[in-house]
Amino acid sequence: MELLNWLTATTQGKFVFTMLVSMIPIVELRGGLPFGVAMGLPYYLAFPAAVVGNLIPSPFIIVYIRRVFLLLRKYFPRMNGLIDRMETKAHLKGQKVRRYQTLGLWLFVAIPLPGTGAWTGSLAAAFLDMRLKNALPAVVLGVLTAGCIMLGLTHMGINLFSGAV
Repeated sequence: MELLNWLTATTQGKFVFTMLVSMIPIVELRGGLPFGVAMGLPYYLAFPAAVVGNLIPSPFIIVYIRRVFLLLRKYFPRMNGLIDRMETKAHLKGQKVRRYQTLGLWLFVAIPLPGTGAWTGSLAAAFLDMRLKNALPAVVLGVLTAGCIMLGLTHMGINLFSGAV
Protein backbone atom coordinates (compact mmCIF):
# COMPACT_ATOMS: atom_id res chain seq x y z
CA MET A 1 0.00 0.00 0.00
CA GLU A 2 2.88 2.32 0.74
CA LEU A 3 4.34 1.72 -2.73
CA LEU A 4 1.03 2.62 -4.37
CA ASN A 5 0.85 5.76 -2.26
CA TRP A 6 4.38 6.72 -3.32
CA LEU A 7 3.59 6.01 -7.02
CA THR A 8 0.50 8.24 -6.95
CA ALA A 9 1.34 10.95 -4.42
CA THR A 10 4.92 12.02 -5.15
CA THR A 11 6.46 13.53 -8.26
CA GLN A 12 9.17 10.86 -8.33
CA GLY A 13 6.56 8.14 -7.95
CA LYS A 14 4.39 9.58 -10.73
CA PHE A 15 7.48 9.72 -12.95
CA VAL A 16 8.25 6.04 -12.28
CA PHE A 17 4.57 5.07 -12.66
CA THR A 18 4.44 6.85 -16.03
CA MET A 19 7.60 5.00 -17.11
CA LEU A 20 6.09 1.66 -16.06
CA VAL A 21 2.82 2.31 -17.90
CA SER A 22 4.79 3.31 -21.01
CA MET A 23 6.66 -0.01 -20.92
CA ILE A 24 3.45 -2.01 -21.36
CA PRO A 25 2.94 -3.41 -24.88
CA ILE A 26 0.04 -1.82 -26.80
CA VAL A 27 -0.28 1.01 -24.20
CA GLU A 28 3.30 2.27 -24.66
CA LEU A 29 3.97 6.01 -24.89
CA ARG A 30 0.58 6.62 -26.52
CA GLY A 31 -1.10 5.78 -23.23
CA GLY A 32 1.73 6.54 -20.82
CA LEU A 33 2.10 10.22 -21.67
CA PRO A 34 -1.59 11.13 -21.20
CA PHE A 35 -1.61 8.91 -18.10
CA GLY A 36 1.29 10.84 -16.55
CA VAL A 37 -0.27 14.22 -17.36
CA ALA A 38 -3.64 13.06 -16.01
CA MET A 39 -1.91 12.05 -12.75
CA GLY A 40 -0.67 15.62 -12.41
CA LEU A 41 2.85 15.20 -13.75
CA PRO A 42 3.98 18.36 -15.59
CA TYR A 43 4.47 17.95 -19.34
CA TYR A 44 8.22 18.50 -19.01
CA LEU A 45 8.41 15.42 -16.74
CA ALA A 46 5.69 13.28 -18.31
CA PHE A 47 7.36 13.43 -21.74
CA PRO A 48 10.79 12.05 -20.73
CA ALA A 49 9.20 9.50 -18.39
CA ALA A 50 7.00 8.14 -21.19
CA VAL A 51 9.83 8.19 -23.76
CA VAL A 52 12.35 6.44 -21.50
CA GLY A 53 9.78 3.91 -20.31
CA ASN A 54 8.76 3.13 -23.89
CA LEU A 55 12.38 2.72 -25.02
CA ILE A 56 13.68 0.49 -22.21
CA PRO A 57 12.38 -2.79 -23.74
CA SER A 58 13.42 -1.97 -27.34
CA PRO A 59 17.10 -3.03 -27.40
CA PHE A 60 16.25 -6.25 -25.58
CA ILE A 61 13.47 -7.02 -28.05
CA ILE A 62 15.68 -6.31 -31.07
CA VAL A 63 18.56 -8.44 -29.81
CA TYR A 64 16.91 -11.26 -27.87
CA ILE A 65 13.30 -11.81 -28.96
CA ARG A 66 14.06 -14.57 -31.44
CA ARG A 67 15.98 -16.52 -28.80
CA VAL A 68 13.24 -15.92 -26.25
CA PHE A 69 10.65 -17.25 -28.70
CA LEU A 70 12.77 -20.36 -29.34
CA LEU A 71 13.10 -21.03 -25.61
CA LEU A 72 9.39 -20.47 -25.05
CA ARG A 73 8.56 -22.89 -27.87
CA LYS A 74 10.91 -25.48 -26.40
CA TYR A 75 9.88 -25.28 -22.74
CA PHE A 76 6.29 -24.01 -23.01
CA PRO A 77 4.79 -25.60 -26.15
CA ARG A 78 1.31 -24.38 -25.16
CA MET A 79 2.49 -20.86 -26.00
CA ASN A 80 3.16 -21.75 -29.66
CA GLY A 81 -0.15 -20.24 -30.81
CA LEU A 82 0.58 -16.90 -29.12
CA ILE A 83 4.16 -16.88 -30.41
CA ASP A 84 2.94 -17.70 -33.93
CA ARG A 85 0.52 -14.74 -33.81
CA MET A 86 3.24 -12.41 -32.55
CA GLU A 87 5.68 -13.57 -35.25
CA THR A 88 3.01 -13.23 -37.94
CA LYS A 89 2.23 -9.71 -36.77
CA ALA A 90 5.93 -8.81 -36.76
CA HIS A 91 6.39 -10.20 -40.28
CA LEU A 92 3.32 -8.37 -41.60
CA LYS A 93 4.40 -5.09 -40.01
CA GLY A 94 7.95 -5.76 -41.16
CA GLN A 95 6.84 -5.86 -44.79
CA LYS A 96 5.82 -2.21 -44.45
CA VAL A 97 9.25 -1.39 -43.04
CA ARG A 98 11.39 -3.63 -45.27
CA ARG A 99 11.40 -1.39 -48.33
CA TYR A 100 12.76 1.70 -46.60
CA GLN A 101 14.57 -0.05 -43.70
CA THR A 102 15.67 2.61 -41.18
CA LEU A 103 13.48 5.41 -42.56
CA GLY A 104 10.53 3.04 -42.73
CA LEU A 105 11.11 1.87 -39.17
CA TRP A 106 11.24 5.47 -37.93
CA LEU A 107 7.99 6.36 -39.69
CA PHE A 108 6.30 3.16 -38.54
CA VAL A 109 7.16 3.80 -34.87
CA ALA A 110 6.39 7.53 -35.14
CA ILE A 111 2.76 7.15 -36.20
CA PRO A 112 0.73 7.01 -32.97
CA LEU A 113 -1.82 4.42 -34.06
CA PRO A 114 -2.74 1.06 -32.55
CA GLY A 115 -0.37 -1.67 -33.72
CA THR A 116 2.53 0.68 -34.27
CA GLY A 117 5.11 1.77 -31.73
CA ALA A 118 8.39 0.76 -30.17
CA TRP A 119 7.35 -2.81 -29.30
CA THR A 120 6.03 -3.72 -32.75
CA GLY A 121 8.78 -1.74 -34.48
CA SER A 122 11.44 -3.55 -32.46
CA LEU A 123 9.80 -6.90 -33.22
CA ALA A 124 9.74 -6.04 -36.93
CA ALA A 125 13.41 -4.95 -36.81
CA ALA A 126 14.36 -8.24 -35.14
CA PHE A 127 12.56 -10.31 -37.76
CA LEU A 128 14.06 -8.22 -40.57
CA ASP A 129 17.50 -9.00 -39.11
CA MET A 130 18.25 -5.29 -38.68
CA ARG A 131 21.33 -4.66 -36.60
CA LEU A 132 20.83 -2.91 -33.27
CA LYS A 133 23.06 -0.01 -34.35
CA ASN A 134 20.69 0.67 -37.29
CA ALA A 135 17.36 -0.22 -35.72
CA LEU A 136 17.65 1.45 -32.32
CA PRO A 137 18.25 5.02 -33.58
CA ALA A 138 15.20 4.67 -35.85
CA VAL A 139 13.09 3.42 -32.94
CA VAL A 140 14.35 6.23 -30.68
CA LEU A 141 13.54 8.89 -33.30
CA GLY A 142 10.15 7.27 -33.87
CA VAL A 143 9.33 7.30 -30.16
CA LEU A 144 10.46 10.94 -29.86
CA THR A 145 8.32 11.88 -32.88
CA ALA A 146 5.31 9.98 -31.52
CA GLY A 147 5.94 11.65 -28.15
CA CYS A 148 5.77 15.10 -29.71
CA ILE A 149 2.54 14.19 -31.52
CA MET A 150 1.03 12.74 -28.35
CA LEU A 151 2.16 15.75 -26.33
CA GLY A 152 0.24 18.02 -28.70
CA LEU A 153 -2.82 15.75 -28.72
CA THR A 154 -2.77 15.45 -24.92
CA HIS A 155 -2.54 19.22 -24.54
CA MET A 156 -5.38 19.73 -27.02
CA GLY A 157 -7.49 17.11 -25.27
CA ILE A 158 -6.96 18.65 -21.85
CA ASN A 159 -7.85 22.10 -23.16
CA LEU A 160 -10.86 20.75 -25.02
CA PHE A 161 -12.28 18.91 -22.00
CA SER A 162 -11.38 21.57 -19.44
CA GLY A 163 -13.15 24.29 -21.43
CA ALA A 164 -9.97 26.35 -21.76
CA VAL A 165 -8.97 27.85 -25.06
